[in-house]
Amino acid sequence: IMSLLDETVSVPRRTMTLFFMIDTSGSMAGSKIGAVNDAVVNVLPMLDEISVTNPDAEIKVAALEFSTSCSWLYSEPKLANEFVWQDVQANGLTSLGAACEELENKLSRSKGFMQSASGSFAPAIILLSDGAATDNFDAGLAKLKANNWFKSAIKVAIAIGDDADKDELAKFTGTNEAVFTVHNIEALKQIIRVVAVTSSQIGSKSSTAGETTKQDQVISEVQNAVDNIDGAEVATKVDGSSYADDWD
Repeated sequence: IMSLLDETVSVPRRTMTLFFMIDTSGSMAGSKIGAVNDAVVNVLPMLDEISVTNPDAEIKVAALEFSTSCSWLYSEPKLANEFVWQDVQANGLTSLGAACEELENKLSRSKGFMQSASGSFAPAIILLSDGAATDNFDAGLAKLKANNWFKSAIKVAIAIGDDADKDELAKFTGTNEAVFTVHNIEALKQIIRVVAVTSSQIGSKSSTAGETTKQDQVISEVQNAVDNIDGAEVATKVDGSSYADDWD
C-alpha cells in the first residue's frame, strides 16, 4: 500500500534562483574582489544545504559579472553543489545599466533562466557594487523594472565602501532599507553570507497570504544581523558613517 509519504515525495520541487550581480570594475581590484570570491565560495555549501533540506524548493545559483561588458559565469542557473566558482577578476568600467538589461533578458521565460511560473518561486537578487554606473543606468533599470519576475523578486544591494552610489542601489532594490554598506573585508564577507543565506531561506518558502512580503522579511533579518557585524551598516541610518573604509 502506498503511504501518504510516498505520494508527497513524488511531487516535483519548485525552483528558487539566487542571482549574484557582481561589480568587477577596476576599483574592485585587490582585497574587495578577493573578499567577494572568498565569500561566494564559502556560501555555496550553505546554499546547497538549504536546498537539499527544503521539501518545497531547490535552490539554483546564477552569477553575472559586470565591468565594461557583462558576462554570466554559467549559461544557465546551477544547483549550488554543481556551481563551481571561478574567481572573477576586476578591471574596466561599471556598466550597471547593461547589467540590468542582461538580467531582464534572463528573467524572461522565453529565452531566459526562469521556468514556468508554477515551477518557480520569485528569484532573489543580490547586487554588489563599489562605485557608480558609467553607462545609462536609468534606461537599463527602466527595462528591468517592467519585468514581472523582477517586480516580485527579493532585491538586496551591498554597497562596498563609501564610494558606492547608494542612491543608484536604492533605485535598484526599490528601497534604501535594502541597501547595506560595508567598510572592510571581513564585513563584506559576512554580509554576503548573511544576505545569500537569508534570501535563500525566505525566498524558497511557500508564502501564505497576509504575511509581510519576502522582501520585508529579508530586510528585517539582515538589518538585525548587521547590528552585530563590525564595519557594516544599513545605508539609511548613515548621515555620517560610524565606520571608515579600511580595505587593506
